[in-house]
Amino acid sequence: MASRFINEFLLWVVIMHLSFFNVLGINRDGVALIAFKTAILEDPQGSLGNWNASDETPCAWNGIICTQIGDDKELRVVGISIPKKQLVGIIPSVLGALVYLHRVNMRHNRLNGSLPRELFNAGRLQSLFFNGNFLTGPLPEEVGKLRYLQNLDLSSNSFVGIIPSAINNCTRLRRLVLNNNNFSGPVPRGMGNSLPILQQLDLSYNLLNGSIPPDLGNLTHLQSTLKLSNNFFTGSIPASLGNLPEKVSIDLTYNKLTGAIPQNGALANQGPTAFLENPGLCGSPLRKPCPTPPTSSSIPNLPNLGPPHTGPSVEMVTKSKGLSRGAIVAIAIGDVAGIALISLIFLYCYWRALGCQDKESTNEESTSGGRGRGWFCFRRKDDSEVYSENMEQADLVALDGHVSYDLDELLRASAFVLGKSGVGIVYKVVLEDGLTLAVRRLGEGGSQRFKEFQAEVEAIGRIRHCNIVTLRAYYWSVDEKLLIYDYIPNGSLAAALHGKPATSSPLLWAARLKIAKSVAKGLAHIHECSPKKYIHGDLKPTNILLGLNMEPYIADFGLGRLGSIAGALSTRQHVMIGTTHPESKLGSETQSAPVPSMGLTAQGILMSPGSSYQAPEVSKTLKPTQKWDVYSFGVILLELLSGRCPLVQVGSSEMDLVRWVQVSIEEKRPLPDVLDPVLVEELHKEEEILGVLKIALGCVQGFPERRPSMKHVAELLEKVSGPI
Repeated sequence: MASRFINEFLLWVVIMHLSFFNVLGINRDGVALIAFKTAILEDPQGSLGNWNASDETPCAWNGIICTQIGDDKELRVVGISIPKKQLVGIIPSVLGALVYLHRVNMRHNRLNGSLPRELFNAGRLQSLFFNGNFLTGPLPEEVGKLRYLQNLDLSSNSFVGIIPSAINNCTRLRRLVLNNNNFSGPVPRGMGNSLPILQQLDLSYNLLNGSIPPDLGNLTHLQSTLKLSNNFFTGSIPASLGNLPEKVSIDLTYNKLTGAIPQNGALANQGPTAFLENPGLCGSPLRKPCPTPPTSSSIPNLPNLGPPHTGPSVEMVTKSKGLSRGAIVAIAIGDVAGIALISLIFLYCYWRALGCQDKESTNEESTSGGRGRGWFCFRRKDDSEVYSENMEQADLVALDGHVSYDLDELLRASAFVLGKSGVGIVYKVVLEDGLTLAVRRLGEGGSQRFKEFQAEVEAIGRIRHCNIVTLRAYYWSVDEKLLIYDYIPNGSLAAALHGKPATSSPLLWAARLKIAKSVAKGLAHIHECSPKKYIHGDLKPTNILLGLNMEPYIADFGLGRLGSIAGALSTRQHVMIGTTHPESKLGSETQSAPVPSMGLTAQGILMSPGSSYQAPEVSKTLKPTQKWDVYSFGVILLELLSGRCPLVQVGSSEMDLVRWVQVSIEEKRPLPDVLDPVLVEELHKEEEILGVLKIALGCVQGFPERRPSMKHVAELLEKVSGPI
């Protein structure tokens, strides 16, 4: 009550001084933030030190994120990110006046008091992270006003009262994390039906009671874990929980559940640790058999019920009803005809489904992902038909279960431009804890193609190999699309070969052979080990990155398709990540020069027009094939062997590398004339070098059908001796 009084008093003070602040120049969003600063009693790290009411806008203040709104491009606050700053104070109600506020991240501070109801007047809120504070009181019913809310994390506080049923109005919720509080009462009924795209639900370590709602089994988008442990749930386990995705781990430990554990679907996949400390539970997988139900012989003093009642025979029916045998035959024939008709309908639908799939595979055979459309007659309505395609992500979406950072931390981190291309800018981003990432910005287009982008990026994220750069997470909004990758520290193969080595010494033969073998394995994995047998489409040395031990990583896989969906190939980059320092020197890192403008084939494969890594047939056909990648890999092998760029200077003219090597062989030039001068010192490895040269020439055959598959190329390279 006291904190509520203080909140209202602060609101009154702010309103009374509104005209005063306007004289100083601060805009209306800044007024609300100054009220928040006033409510903070301790700021040991000086996080709010540059929050100055004399500024025109708060957009340069620590932890504040702004964007331009409306035709007049007015800067308005869309994010507050002040995590882990040891702030002590309360949350004033005036924050609800930030009408364009999308996300609030104040996790792991020392905030106290209650959540003011007025906070939920900020109707555009998508993410609220107050976890790890000392907040008390109930979760206000007004939370149901946030129709765009996607992330609500109030864990590790001291909230009390029931979980309001109004939470079911937040139909776009993806993460609901309320663990480690003192919430009591039952779980709101209908949550499983009202929150159809919920991906994470954690209600553990509370005082919840009653039975587990059966409708939780309808949360078919859950990922990772359903956590209901350490509560006071009673009754039996609903068999409907078996409808959850099989990969979901269900945690029901430390409750008061009773009865047999259902053995269906996701429930049958759980080990005993999912059900421990429920004394009344029995059956598999616990080592506690359920009591055998009593049989009729064990029930005493049963009365004599007489012979069992039998129904009339067919003959009796026909006699009593007057049906002739001919009528019975006609009915039977009708039944057979009905069954045949239903079978024909199913066959028709199956034929249509195959036709749709064939058409999609023709249109998308070479792309790096995409979900099938389902059966023509019986497909389930997907999210794109239920929700607007313009829906924004409120936070990063992890592709490998979880990430240890959020969007706000990413946006506020130090960032250095690594390079630019027709598919956006790539940054090296260093977070506060020292974690280094590579972030590619795809721009602001494609706002109506969220579901298509989501399906594509999740398909790419499933392709994991030790020689492919891992895509860890992504973010989508109308004006910002980000791809977050592992950062590979030693630059590209192109830099290592042609004058900008990431290491102090040139690449020797052992390192080159290792790179060739590893890249072949990674590319073969893309071709063979994915369900749709994808195509990279733009393999070249600038897309092969080198790790600490010169281990190669194939980069930019699927980038052309994502860039096309996101509109990155034609949009202007203007929203910066963190603080960029393109002029900074980071060891051997400098800002890369822009590459030539890029183009897309009809199937969305990114290609560099006129590139010497392109197969000859690229300009003659619109349907990409895996043999394109084989040709590109062959050119890279020749580049590793010769040390020359893909265009070789011959007198006053230029010749592409493939033709130059072929001419050199036709003219029977000595091997040292063809090799990189660095390798001339290693002619004792001539047998290995010639073996790789032979494989390279096979890969660059003019006719695609004469080129080997990448799987075969990888096998041939393995037979070439040498370390890997």
